[in-house]
Amino acid sequence: MSNDETFAAAYREHYWAVSRYVARRLDGRTSEVEEVVAEVFTVAWRRRADLPVSPLPWLYGVARNCLANAVRGYGRRRRLMDRLGNDETAHGRQIVDSPDTEAPGSWVHEALARLSEADQEVLRLTAWEELGVDEVAVVLGCGKRAAAMRLHRARRRLRAEIDRMRPALTTGTTATKEHHHG
Repeated sequence: MSNDETFAAAYREHYWAVSRYVARRLDGRTSEVEEVVAEVFTVAWRRRADLPVSPLPWLYGVARNCLANAVRGYGRRRRLMDRLGNDETAHGRQIVDSPDTEAPGSWVHEALARLSEADQEVLRLTAWEELGVDEVAVVLGCGKRAAAMRLHRARRRLRAEIDRMRPALTTGTTATKEHHHG
């Protein structure tokens, strides 16, 4: 199979997986997702001679780099919007959340958000993309043992965050105790 055919097969088989990978990390900003995915496959086309037999983890690695570049660009744009004062996400953040508006499992996302970007990514690769340690190593561009260690540490830190948040999660039960006193 020629490099061109290898690329065409990888594109056909993995376009949607790469799109989902990008969309999850951009929170469904559709136009930006398409931009980043196009960039991923442009890079893959230029480097089609490097495409491995199982290209998906390699494509995720490329997507990771493209996302990092894109997010830096969005950061610059967002700072500009903030200065102009019409960033709707900034206004949205002022809405006070009451406990019952919280989506189920949102505290897990909150715990995840408190971790470093590197920890978040290794956990997402295993949970969202359902990759094994070998594949995680390919995406992160490190050895299998390093990937396993990163995953182990990230899971441990996530557990610690969840434990730290647990007192706040159970505060809902204190309301019933206070009710008895009144």
